[in-house]
Amino acid sequence: ANVYAGKKEDRMMMTGMHTVVDIYCVKCGSYVGWRYEFAFEKNQKYKEGKSVLERYKVCGPDGNNYWVAAQEVEAGESDTDE
Repeated sequence: ANVYAGKKEDRMMMTGMHTVVDIYCVKCGSYVGWRYEFAFEKNQKYKEGKSVLERYKVCGPDGNNYWVAAQEVEAGESDTDE
């Protein structure tokens, strides 16, 4: 595996309450996203065990960031309710 997980925590997302863990790069320890451990809503169960990578946090082996094209990113597009 190229990521490791932090502590489980319940988080209110736009799609309801989920138990998630933050995931980190095993090489540099940087936060790169989160993984769904448990979905409280029946229609969200398909997310369990799946990870979300925040593309702006991911760097390649050469250290370069792989940014999403500006037109693909809009404020509020994330699933987190922050």
